[in-house]
Amino acid sequence: MFNLNIKNLKMNGLFIILMIFSVPAYANDIEDSMKEAYKYYKAGEYKYSVESLNYASQLIQQEVAEGLEPFLPKPLSGWTTASQTTNASLFGGAITTKRQYNNKSSSITVQIITDSQLIQNMMAIYSNPMLTTSDGGKLERIKREKAIVKFDPYSKKGKLEIIVADRFLVLVEGQEITKKELKDYASAIDYEKLKSLP
Repeated sequence: MFNLNIKNLKMNGLFIILMIFSVPAYANDIEDSMKEAYKYYKAGEYKYSVESLNYASQLIQQEVAEGLEPFLPKPLSGWTTASQTTNASLFGGAITTKRQYNNKSSSITVQIITDSQLIQNMMAIYSNPMLTTSDGGKLERIKREKAIVKFDPYSKKGKLEIIVADRFLVLVEGQEITKKELKDYASAIDYEKLKSLP
C-alpha cells in the first residue's frame, strides 16, 4: 500500500498526519505504528519513519485479507479443508486470501485477490471475446457474474476467473475434478456481499 521511500516521505508529511487520524480507533497497533512514523519524521529520522509506515501498511493489508476470509466457501458435501486459511500481501500491494479443499484425490483452491494490477489486466481480457477464448477459455455466467471458465475433461483440470465490482478477482482452480465441481465452488461465494465491502 505505502511502499514509501525517503524522498516521497519528505514530500508527504501532511499525508502522514491525515492517515494517523483516519485509522479506526480499534486498530491500536496500526495507529501506534503510524504515530511512531510521524514522530520519526518530525525528528528527521526518515529511514525509521519509512520502516514504521511500511509495518503499518503490512498490518492494514493483513486486516483486509482477514476481512475477505468469510467469503471463502465452506467445504461442499464430501469435501474437507484445512482449518488454516492463507492470507498474504503480494508484490505490488495486492492482497489475497486462499483456501484449499480436498476430496480423496481431488483438490480445489479458491482465492480472492484485491488491490492487484492483475485485475486491470483481466478486465481488458473480459472486454475482448477474442482474448477470452484464445487459450481455451469460455465466457459463462456464475450467479449473474461473468466468468472465464477453462476446463480440460481429459486431464480433469480446470480454472475459473471472475472479476467482482472491478475490485476483486476470484480464482477457482482444481485438479482431478469435474467442471460442475469447479462451478459449484464458484457459486458458493456471496458476490453481492463481497461487492458491499468498503
